[in-house]
Amino acid sequence: MIIRQCQLARQLILQPRRYYSSVETTVTLPSGRKYRQPIGLFIANKFGVSRDGKKLTTYDPRSGRPIASVFAAGSADVNNAVQSARLAFGPWRTTPGTERGILLHNLSRLIEDHKDILGSIEAFDTGKSADTAMTEDIRECINVTRYYAGWADKVRGYSIQPFTEKFAYTLHEPFGVCALIVPWNYPLMLALWKLAPAIAAGNTVVLKTSELTPLSSLYLGNLITEAGFPQGVVNILSGDGDTGAALAFHCGINKISFTGSAATGRKIMQAAASNLVPVTLELGGKSAAIIFEDADLEQAVRWCYSGIMSNSGQMCSATSRILIQETIYKKFVEMFRSYTIQRMSIGPLDHGPQISDAQLKKVVQYVRSGIEEGANLVYGGEEMDGPGYFMQPTIFSDARDHMKIVQEEVFGPVVVLDSFATSSDAIWRANSSAYGLASAVFTKSITEAVNTAQKLDVGMVWVNSSQDSDFRVPFGGFKMSGFGQELGEYAIKNYLRPKAVHLNLGISL
Repeated sequence: MIIRQCQLARQLILQPRRYYSSVETTVTLPSGRKYRQPIGLFIANKFGVSRDGKKLTTYDPRSGRPIASVFAAGSADVNNAVQSARLAFGPWRTTPGTERGILLHNLSRLIEDHKDILGSIEAFDTGKSADTAMTEDIRECINVTRYYAGWADKVRGYSIQPFTEKFAYTLHEPFGVCALIVPWNYPLMLALWKLAPAIAAGNTVVLKTSELTPLSSLYLGNLITEAGFPQGVVNILSGDGDTGAALAFHCGINKISFTGSAATGRKIMQAAASNLVPVTLELGGKSAAIIFEDADLEQAVRWCYSGIMSNSGQMCSATSRILIQETIYKKFVEMFRSYTIQRMSIGPLDHGPQISDAQLKKVVQYVRSGIEEGANLVYGGEEMDGPGYFMQPTIFSDARDHMKIVQEEVFGPVVVLDSFATSSDAIWRANSSAYGLASAVFTKSITEAVNTAQKLDVGMVWVNSSQDSDFRVPFGGFKMSGFGQELGEYAIKNYLRPKAVHLNLGISL
């Protein structure tokens, strides 16, 4: 069956594709500014229409109104994109790392030059504030692209000499064509978390955007061309789950990197298994914050609020469980409730809409399950009036470990609080989740912080903060949160495979 699929893929690749010099539409931003938005499939440095003409529409989460319709890739378009990347791979892998780095530097400069429009697009498509999109997301895009530009000429192997007559060395080589599949919550940032190290390492890529937030990545296509990248090194497809499946199953893909839900991650692994393709997965989380009795409670409240309410709770690493030592439990719950009321009264600085009506309904269902299972609703729990997909920040106390809202990822502004007696109790309960992405620890004791961090079964630990991230530091988790790290030197390693070369210096048989 797999062989037949590959033969079909080769037949489809040879079919001509309709290219247009300009496949775009005019979009009016909330500020009143107009710009030209690419809506085509970006293949071989050109935007074109999908073979079947199918489109998908992206909506403004703050109003529910459509923004634009973009072409959605079908299986034939996926074949074309993969073939484009494969044709580009041979020359690209032999391009000196210094030259690849120069092109990535060009791209980082262009992202900085276009930061205002990119931030506005990202805010419009995701529902974030323009300030958040600009100062956090787009700034990260610039930094991470520039960082991996510096890595492009530093990929190296090792020399090994077991004994006098034998010498060996290792090469770290690119995989080939990488499928990069990204979610909707940080669309451009997560795209560049993958794209920059993949092409710095010498791979070519097919980037599949989320059907909910495709606009900023498509705009990036223009900058890819302007930066001077050869045709086919970067290809960008919009599409739904069928597009992602066609890409994951494709026999021309050599590596898959996926960020999204654990449920979809399982499907990606099953698809990759058909061709034995290696996979990097960054999946969901149900991260715990542990508040010890000696913590600075005011700071712990502020950090924990930001850790769950930022981006309306739509973060895989959100600290959506808070475990508080029983001696300060009631005080912390009241402080957290009061701070939430204060933030909402002066304006929801961190609080925006859910990405879609379907996501809003999902969050509401989780809230109802929490009430039905007996958790104490401290604040919120309702949809907010007005247009768009807004949900009140929601706080549950006395949320027991067996409850659905404690075990499952809500991906919304819903936080569950409960008490613990001892350090070992807190660690055991934090580790009882099926997920293992991150945890936060709040204490004034460095000994307590270090000991707790070592015992937590997660990929990242924050001490007296939450959601810290840096492009130089690895980001990734354990268990159902996936495997493999984004960012730092670790991400470069995701896109390289070692080869051993043995040199016989004189041994005769």
